[in-house]
Amino acid sequence: MADRRLTVLDLIDIDLKEHNSLNLHCIGGRKGLTREINSPEVNRPGLALSGFYDSFANQRIQLFGRGEAAYLQKILTEGTTGPIEKMFTYIIPCCIFTHNLSPGEVFFEIAESAQCPTLQTDLSTSEFSARLMRVLSEIFSPRQSIHGVLVEVSGIGILLLGDSGVGKSETALELIERGHRLVADDVVEIRCVGNMLIGAGANKIIGHHMEIRGLGIINITHLFGVGAIRDSKRIQMVVMLEEWDSKRNYDRLGTEETYMELLGVSVPKIEIPVKPGRNIPIIIEVAAMNERLKTMGYNAAKEFNQNILKWIESDAARSVYFGSEDII
Repeated sequence: MADRRLTVLDLIDIDLKEHNSLNLHCIGGRKGLTREINSPEVNRPGLALSGFYDSFANQRIQLFGRGEAAYLQKILTEGTTGPIEKMFTYIIPCCIFTHNLSPGEVFFEIAESAQCPTLQTDLSTSEFSARLMRVLSEIFSPRQSIHGVLVEVSGIGILLLGDSGVGKSETALELIERGHRLVADDVVEIRCVGNMLIGAGANKIIGHHMEIRGLGIINITHLFGVGAIRDSKRIQMVVMLEEWDSKRNYDRLGTEETYMELLGVSVPKIEIPVKPGRNIPIIIEVAAMNERLKTMGYNAAKEFNQNILKWIESDAARSVYFGSEDII
């Protein structure tokens, strides 16, 4: 089920620009425009039109391309309306015809009596399918809101987490001043699309404002320009900021990688202790660049560890060789 209610009328009215536009308009069955769409997938009803209704996915949008439209015209020309009438005995969200195809008056009458909306688009079937799947996957994707700050550093989306007052917003502000970009402050809405986590501001109106203790609310767009913000970004790393604990042993080599699970997706996580004198923004910059190297197949910590092991092995071998006595 979707996290929000989506009707056929909502799908028509979605404001999408240029290469994402669905170009939909209603050509019949307007009484059913309030029907809800409850599945992110579509169905090509060719088998249903031929009379095979086992496992008919009636809860999905029914998409008619040139093949389905041609077969539909064939059975209507033969005067066979039984398969069409049976299809509309199921509750269908809507029927969509691509290539500006029209199903004909008989189909309109049967669909109208079932109060099923009939939509039309001028896009090709393949192009429309790709656009529609992008729209539905975003609408139906699992979501959660989390308290933190999302920034883009050297192309890497970093989610800053930590207790209130640890310095998340101040760290993000320094990163912005150093040329990086803010995605969201305070509350980050995360949605899972496929196996990717996409983060954005929970409220678009206040998403690019920041609260700095002692300073108040600031507008990042007005202070640093539109180049300092992004509307959304894939989350590729989690940075946990925490107060320095002198009794705790922190990772100093980085050979053991840790992860945090968000919406079923594991994301690399690092913990950075905060104390006076530590330049946290620079550490995060280096962490972002290091993560990019890891995605390219290079891991500095593992290489360092392997070099140490080789050195130990070679040094031990020399000691054994030069320390042994020749036996004649």
